[in-house]
Amino acid sequence: MPKKYGVKEKDLVVSHIVDLILAGELRTGDRINRDAIAANVGVSRLPVQQALDQLEYQGMLASRYHRGVFVTRFDEAVVREQHELHGVLNGIASARAAANPTPRVLADLDSALRNLRASKGPEAFQEAAYEYRRIILDEYAGPPLYAAIIAARVFAPRGFWGSYPRTHAEFLPNLEAENAAIHRRDPDGARAVHIERARMRADVVIAELARRGVLSDGPG
Repeated sequence: MPKKYGVKEKDLVVSHIVDLILAGELRTGDRINRDAIAANVGVSRLPVQQALDQLEYQGMLASRYHRGVFVTRFDEAVVREQHELHGVLNGIASARAAANPTPRVLADLDSALRNLRASKGPEAFQEAAYEYRRIILDEYAGPPLYAAIIAARVFAPRGFWGSYPRTHAEFLPNLEAENAAIHRRDPDGARAVHIERARMRADVVIAELARRGVLSDGPG
């Protein structure tokens, strides 16, 4: 795997392991082969261990004493829970934006929304959506919240959304609603809209993973 400039080796390993899980190449209960991961990503064992520690903290992996590190339960409920968590955390920043929308932020969001409306193709729409979100997070998310949001992106594959053909039609109305809630100073409305967007994204990801045969049966 070619290295990306400006990206930490640990983050490359995290992305690689998540991609293996989302592709069904690693499944619930599978043991992580550190040497194979290091060779495939082209890094030493140190960033591999750092990535394993992070993914264990996030609940994707679990270590067993003297046995290794294994993939934890991965099913529809887990994917939905991860998206729900991501939505709740982002909803905090959206609510803060609606509680105190400065003229500069409103102007920046309106500009980003125009770019979203004019975007052609899913990749362009997704890049514009990330820019819209960045405006809110840069202004209203402190370091702890920002870090938690980044960590919760683990089941929100950016590459997937860049190729999802219906992203403009399905998600633009939701972003319009969030922007409207921020303009009318409605924190609860802004929070609710983002949580709903997370639910919508979970539905799409779950449907795709089910189509690939990746998801295992849920608990019980």
